[in-house]
Amino acid sequence: MLARVANNLFWMGRYIERSEHVARYLNVNYFSSLDAPHQLSQSRQFVLRSMLYMVGLSDGDESEELDEAKVLYKIGMDPQSEFSILNNVKYARENANSARDLISTELYEAINKFYHFVFNYDSNIYMKNGLHDFTTNITEMSAILRGKMRGTLLHDEIYAIIMMGVNIERATQITRIINAKHHDALKAQGSYGDKFSNSYEWTTLLKCAESYDMMRRFYKKTPNSISTLEFLILNPNCPRSVMNSLNQVYKHIRLLDPSKRYNKNSTAFLVGRVRAEYQYKYIREIEEDIQYFIKSILDSLSEISEKMENEFFNY
Repeated sequence: MLARVANNLFWMGRYIERSEHVARYLNVNYFSSLDAPHQLSQSRQFVLRSMLYMVGLSDGDESEELDEAKVLYKIGMDPQSEFSILNNVKYARENANSARDLISTELYEAINKFYHFVFNYDSNIYMKNGLHDFTTNITEMSAILRGKMRGTLLHDEIYAIIMMGVNIERATQITRIINAKHHDALKAQGSYGDKFSNSYEWTTLLKCAESYDMMRRFYKKTPNSISTLEFLILNPNCPRSVMNSLNQVYKHIRLLDPSKRYNKNSTAFLVGRVRAEYQYKYIREIEEDIQYFIKSILDSLSEISEKMENEFFNY
């Protein structure tokens, strides 16, 4: 396999995963505000600022009145916006086109259908009353694509490269969502006890990660800051957790680098080191300085991605 083609497969997986997480964040935040317990959480301006903060567009000026249609368009369907859902889907299809002969017909057809759904969606309908329909379809089609990856591809190097991209992006997006909802929880605090820990935003965070039901079954109590962060960061059995994503990346990198030699410069060594660091952490260590954790894990994921590209995809 050419290194360029391997790189395309890696980024195809990343763009598919990225589009799903951004779409779910828009959906959950917009519609959860209808059930929010107090006035700030219900505020449309609060919700729009949270969306912009998650994709890295917040300027910190809260005196400005945001235009709902413009914010939704910029994040969802703006062809000039590098991080928009529309461009993520476009880049996923471009990368799939470049590796067309290495992926299954079923997977390619599903990606093509995904692309045409997004590019044929009426942006005016999306901004007025189509947000739920658009974002729900994005998340459902992304799940179908992951099913096609698991069910139609040989579980060999090609599958490993795609899944490394998927899991690195999943850990990155979950961390960005944690960062955004932590920021929201500082503003929209609860009404009893430890007001920060009991903020409604922790429930919203779990729903953004499709983990609310499983978290309630695991802890058998209402979400708070400690239980939510522990579940989404350290629980190895939660499929959306940072720890689970690192475990998956490590498993797939070992397929590409089966060498038993001790090589501190390899990607496998770096992934193993980062994974071991979080495997034995206590959540209260992380919660004491959540911003340090967020910066640290995002830097580590970026370093893993860069080292991976240099070792396997350098052309």
